[in-house]
Amino acid sequence: MKILSFIAVAVTAAAVSLPVAAAPQVNERAADQLVRKSKCLTCHAIDRKKDGPSFKEIAAEYKDDPEGVEKLTKHITVPTTVEVDGNKEEHGVIDTKDEAAILNVVHWILTR
Repeated sequence: MKILSFIAVAVTAAAVSLPVAAAPQVNERAADQLVRKSKCLTCHAIDRKKDGPSFKEIAAEYKDDPEGVEKLTKHITVPTTVEVDGNKEEHGVIDTKDEAAILNVVHWILTR
């Protein structure tokens, strides 16, 4: 019985010490280049509000949301209308169809 208790404690301790989900590796340079190419920085900045929220604000909104990656991916890949200073404008989409590049940008935003 002591052996089973010891094993249970060891397994529990090991599980607690493991990270819940490892953060994906982000290619900072590729994300920055694609964000610039897509003209995202026209309306967004890393840490200050412009016409759109900062990437830091966006990260705070989505990073703990279990559907955050999916929502943010959709937002940057599907044309939508947004309101800027009371006017409705079309939100641009990322300038690529490469799913890996899109996910890299999404995770780059979420790490701001």
